Amino acid sequence: MINNTLGIGVQGIQDGMIGMDSAARKIARGGVDGPQGTADGAGGLVEPIIDMKLYQRSVEASAQVVKTADETLGTLLDIMA
Repeated sequence: MINNTLGIGVQGIQDGMIGMDSAARKIARGGVDGPQGTADGAGGLVEPIIDMKLYQRSVEASAQVVKTADETLGTLLDIMA
């Protein structure tokens, strides 16, 4: 159970980091997206900036899951010792 929870938390962190990387690349391109290099102007930056914040929150929440699972495992080990 704890192992599964840790896995879910770690997977959430990894997915969030991948999403943040993708959003950061879009921001670095300055809103230029696609193979044709079409620019949406400043409006093209809004979505990746929002995505970056959402992925940040996802990583933070997943890190809290990992922390809580770790603390629970530590408590269980203390009880059994």
